[in-house]
Amino acid sequence: MRVTLGGVGFKNPILVASGTYGYGSEAKDHCDISGLGGIVTKSVSWKPRQGNYPRRIVETASGMLNSIGLANVGVHAFVDEKLPYLENFDTKIIANIAASSMEEYCNVLSHIESHATKNLAGYEINVSCPNVKDGGLSFGTNVERVEELTKALRPLTKKLLIIKLTPNVTSVAPFAKACEDSGADAISLINTVIGMSVDIHSRMPRISTVTGGLSGPAIKPIALAKVYEARKSCSLPIIGIGGITTASDVMEFLIVGASLVQIGTANFVNPNIGNEIAAELEEILAKQGITNVKDIVGTLKVSDQMKSLGW
Repeated sequence: MRVTLGGVGFKNPILVASGTYGYGSEAKDHCDISGLGGIVTKSVSWKPRQGNYPRRIVETASGMLNSIGLANVGVHAFVDEKLPYLENFDTKIIANIAASSMEEYCNVLSHIESHATKNLAGYEINVSCPNVKDGGLSFGTNVERVEELTKALRPLTKKLLIIKLTPNVTSVAPFAKACEDSGADAISLINTVIGMSVDIHSRMPRISTVTGGLSGPAIKPIALAKVYEARKSCSLPIIGIGGITTASDVMEFLIVGASLVQIGTANFVNPNIGNEIAAELEEILAKQGITNVKDIVGTLKVSDQMKSLGW
């Protein structure tokens, strides 16, 4: 079950996704944190953020819509309080960074780097954030900005540098290739899909920002397609995210090309689901005679006819 990513060993390929597990302490009474392959922390920015006004979460068919607004404790509280606590657990920690300018991204990463603990494996860069200098457009929807940001961050750390890509673009292929060419160690995808929900009685949106990010089982087919597209366009390791609730879901992501996965929305239903899925995945691999989880990665069988159509 062990997976190596950029020279870093993970005990299994099951990580928990940013924003769905807090900073780890929130789940300590409900889960064996050390059984997980890793924790991707809640996003951290330079200054604390209160996030958006309620209502900012609503259930949808087979999913959840959220517009939390990157609420977080800020990088100083993160390194003073959260990192030392996470050092108590035998699992890898990946700090998710969110920012509104390239300078802020660099400052946050540098500050964490100067206070890094032994189990801090690296950084996941959330590029689905507003770029102030571009008038609020997301970094993640501009290939040149993603490339520029990756190049700016790469010299600041020797730890894992993972770029988290948005699905809200026509094609993820050029973004994946830009990350590879700019020195990233891996990419993770997908982030949430833009969606909305309406109360038919009040005729008002169900969340305060009108639209938000859709996650959960409803987006798994989209996520699989994006991971597959990224796999065809670059050789970087991929961390697959989107709608995973079972070990079979994990298998699908591994088969289309992901090396690890992150479990997100399902954590709200069952905080221990990561450990349960890891155990179930090990059983499935054993039944299929697979002795190493990496042997299933990228094994999708595509017919000659499919290949002739560009797949």
